[in-house]
Amino acid sequence: MPLCSSRTASFLSMLVLTSSICAENKVLFSSEENQHLATVQKITGEIDRASFNRIAAELYLPLFWEQSKEGSDTITPENVHILWGIKNNSRTDWIKDNQFTEQFYNAYQQVINVFENGHDDGEVSGEEQQRRSVVRQELSMGLPTLVYTDLTQLKTGEKVMVEHLLSAAESIEKIYALQKGSAAFSDAIQKEDASSQMMFYRNQGPWCEAPVSSEKPNCHAFSTKPAKISGLYPQSIQTEGFCDSLAQRDNAKELMNPFTVVVQNEGQLFAQPYDVAYRNLMNEVSTELSAAALAIDDESEQSLKHYLLEASRSFLNNTWQPADEAWAKMNADNSKWYLRVAPDEVYFEPCSEKAGFHLDFARINVDSKIWQERLDPLKGEMEETLADLAGPPYEARQVSFHLPDFIDVILNSGDSRTAHGATIGQSLPNWGPVANEGRGRTVAMTNLYTDKDSINNLRSQAQSLLCSASMSDYTDDSSPKTMSVVLHEAAHNLGPAHEYTVDGKTAGEIFGGPLASMLEELKAQSAALYYTDWLVEKGVINKEYAKKAHTADIVWTFGHISRGMYAEDGKPNTYSQLSAVQLGYLLASGAIEWRADELAANGSDKGCFLIKQDKLPEAIDSLIKKVAGIKARGDKPAAEELKQSYIDQSGETQEMMQRIANRWLRQPKASFIYSIRLS
Repeated sequence: MPLCSSRTASFLSMLVLTSSICAENKVLFSSEENQHLATVQKITGEIDRASFNRIAAELYLPLFWEQSKEGSDTITPENVHILWGIKNNSRTDWIKDNQFTEQFYNAYQQVINVFENGHDDGEVSGEEQQRRSVVRQELSMGLPTLVYTDLTQLKTGEKVMVEHLLSAAESIEKIYALQKGSAAFSDAIQKEDASSQMMFYRNQGPWCEAPVSSEKPNCHAFSTKPAKISGLYPQSIQTEGFCDSLAQRDNAKELMNPFTVVVQNEGQLFAQPYDVAYRNLMNEVSTELSAAALAIDDESEQSLKHYLLEASRSFLNNTWQPADEAWAKMNADNSKWYLRVAPDEVYFEPCSEKAGFHLDFARINVDSKIWQERLDPLKGEMEETLADLAGPPYEARQVSFHLPDFIDVILNSGDSRTAHGATIGQSLPNWGPVANEGRGRTVAMTNLYTDKDSINNLRSQAQSLLCSASMSDYTDDSSPKTMSVVLHEAAHNLGPAHEYTVDGKTAGEIFGGPLASMLEELKAQSAALYYTDWLVEKGVINKEYAKKAHTADIVWTFGHISRGMYAEDGKPNTYSQLSAVQLGYLLASGAIEWRADELAANGSDKGCFLIKQDKLPEAIDSLIKKVAGIKARGDKPAAEELKQSYIDQSGETQEMMQRIANRWLRQPKASFIYSIRLS
């Protein structure tokens, strides 16, 4: 790497030199086409790209060094990106006129000092040093993974729209922090404790979340560990079993309304609407959305403009149906953008009832039309097939949902910006007429996990757990998994879904929020497995493609199992639990075999999973019948038996889960960071 070796070079000046610079100083050159002079940045100290990005995160710097398109490992202004959401994130603070600024040089020197000498925590106690070390371990469990979008070619009105959406996203993050209960701690971290500041930003709170570090008692963002208290319920009632107690109250439906906060007054509990609880921030979001709509001057984007205006009103009155109606009318044919700004998913909170605020912004990927054309004629058949599998009392209905749009993510914020990983498929909304009548939208995020680091890490993880024979059906091509995501999200609109009731009771009322959420996701993912083979029968895909999709889906379960069945606070990890049920069921059915004495595909780990592709279809058929039937009948005892058999069982089941975790967690999980360039 052509980096200056001198430790005494000044970082406080930029030198504009010709290409005749002497080799002795080893400088970096960065030139734009047609320039007569090369712009040279004097960088001292050598560091690899991965270490730079890791340490930049530990120092809470909004900098990411991306590998150049040519594969070069030289750091230049062209391949350094400024990250959204982290302090001092204006590009001109770091790079101006295509040259590094003094501020960048100083930051680079900070990184080099840590790389060569380790972190200097100053005069702090041994206990505090240990805590900071554990925080850095937590950060190391997430691999900074860039999602970069160049919007410099947009028209002026579009850029203004984007700027207002980014401002709205900042306010959304503040609302979500209030919902999580982390907002009160945002100013408690010492300014010199950069690693804890980054952990607070990444995790959207002071609590550790990675599987290994989160189990350590001193893994938190400041000296005293705060209790993990939700901001959606009074602190005084948040004891074990409080969600069940709320569900038994006479005003339970009011208290569990997804768009309210439970508050206490003179010993009485009542529901406070979001627009009251978060009035000032909701007004801020509304203002930004309205301004974004007014900036649109493109006649072809009227559907987006209409949605922005309706969403702006919804943030003022907490009535989300008009915005949902406008949103459902957007698609790949009438807008090049994807935007969802609303309270939606419930998995983040202890009762899995309250909707978390998020803003997702993306561009439509036109490849989605291929799968829409393939599956659209089959939607009715897919519903009839799943209804037959579910059995009485469920009956097939007319379905009219939109098949997934493929989107290239620009920014996830609030509930959608997770510390580790990201949602790769989603069907919304979750409530109201648009959901109940199958008119919602489904999306598959196609530009996540597509970077070289993610691809290589996933292959390494798969090789550590699969036998060599099963690795032959593994592919780095993301399209089979994308198909599975499409089928998963479509299945949320099929069979007993959304607000389907049994004897007048919804799934949440029958099973309880967390178990109901797990069952719905288990139904969707099991249906995705089933529909894969169904599409082979229909001639839409061939058997080899189906094998690759099944292998990708089984490897997907390994990743979620590695995260553990429960969070530190005891809340169920929905996807981990459904993954444990699926893998356990397929093992019990003989469709997957654990070969204890055979080396895994990496040639070093003893013991591996062999996928018996010929036995998978029958086992999958049995699984979806069981799961869909449980939902169709509202059979809580059967649901709890399923959970007990594959999730909460000790002995061999726990040993298997630990074995998966030990191998999978050798590689850090992607921690997505976002950079949007407008100028």
